[in-house]
Amino acid sequence: MIAASIVSAAAMVALGILSLAFLLTVYRVVAGPTLPDRILALDMLVAIAIGFIAVIAIKTGFMLYIDIAIALGLVGFLATVAFARFVLTQAQSDASKQPPDGGGKGSESLHKKTRKHGRRQKGGR
Repeated sequence: MIAASIVSAAAMVALGILSLAFLLTVYRVVAGPTLPDRILALDMLVAIAIGFIAVIAIKTGFMLYIDIAIALGLVGFLATVAFARFVLTQAQSDASKQPPDGGGKGSESLHKKTRKHGRRQKGGR
């Protein structure tokens, strides 16, 4: 009798902690400054969902939920791999669009600074 109440209390505490982690991770998905941050937060959301499923399985005693959690883990892993491939192909396409001299705007501003410095040496403004 006392063991069941301890497991029930631990499940409630775990659900509270997972809820807080879920909210913080959703904030990171929305406010993540870069795409890899958002992808990592989505992967973390999958892990938190697996935690929810596991705690509910323990609380209810219905162990079929564990199989569902394993399937979700596999799908989450495949989604993470797909997102990683997307980020890599996007980075490669961005690198191929830039000129080999180091970029358009940065090299133009460097060229302007050099010309301006050259005029000062000749006595110009």
